Amino acid sequence: MSENLEHSFVKQLTDNQNIIHKICRLYTDCEDAHKDLFQEITIQLWKAFPKFRGDSKFSTWAYRVALNTAITLYRKNKRTVATVEYEGRQHFIKEVDYNYEEEEQIKLMYKAVYQLNDIEKALVFMYLEDKDYREIAETLGISEVNARVKMNRIKGKLKKILNP
Repeated sequence: MSENLEHSFVKQLTDNQNIIHKICRLYTDCEDAHKDLFQEITIQLWKAFPKFRGDSKFSTWAYRVALNTAITLYRKNKRTVATVEYEGRQHFIKEVDYNYEEEEQIKLMYKAVYQLNDIEKALVFMYLEDKDYREIAETLGISEVNARVKMNRIKGKLKKILNP
């Protein structure tokens, strides 16, 4: 693989790592699992990067790969992530500080979101990231109308969870 491709990947990953951290936070409940999932998503992104054609934004593509990786690994309620050894050049990506001691309201929201199924979690995450329904539908592989209907149902579900 060319050095330019590697540098391009590292730059894109560095610029978009908050997306991956947020997905990890959504699908894990402790710092070690978060780090393991982050590493596995990074490996999957790296393996798939040569096939990234740029038809969509890198962030949209990264969402799709990261969500698919998280859903696949945690669908069966796995608590540990089987990682893959990467024997290539080592790149050092400066990790953005990620504060686990967040405000009480955010913790309550995450607690409510944990109760949703995998697809609902992904939809809420993208909605909270201000993604439009077209991009949400494209990323999740559903119709735009279906994304809107699902989001309205999820909002009602979250209201019941947060205000029983």
